[in-house]
Amino acid sequence: MANTNPFEALGNPTRRALFEMLREGPRSVSELADALPVSQPAVSQHLQVLRDARLVRVEKRGQQRIYSIDREGLAELRSYVESVWDGVLGAFERAATESSLKEDHDE
Repeated sequence: MANTNPFEALGNPTRRALFEMLREGPRSVSELADALPVSQPAVSQHLQVLRDARLVRVEKRGQQRIYSIDREGLAELRSYVESVWDGVLGAFERAATESSLKEDHDE
């Protein structure tokens, strides 16, 4: 199994559309393909990339494959984004404090 970067996986507009549809609830490949202007084999390939990125999971029900959001993989992505955001906020706070101290010193 490949380890695809979730940001790269979501960088493709078709995969983003698939991901957004799955946010509304589990769907079969045929349901997803019917909603997009791409073939069912292409949808399956895009879903495989999303699976490799741990953004979606699949469950076999009879002859159908039902896709849904992979909550664990999404939680990992969210944790990463939050850590980046915390770093950005920390840098902003330090810059604001330094600027304020400089203004106080210049007065």
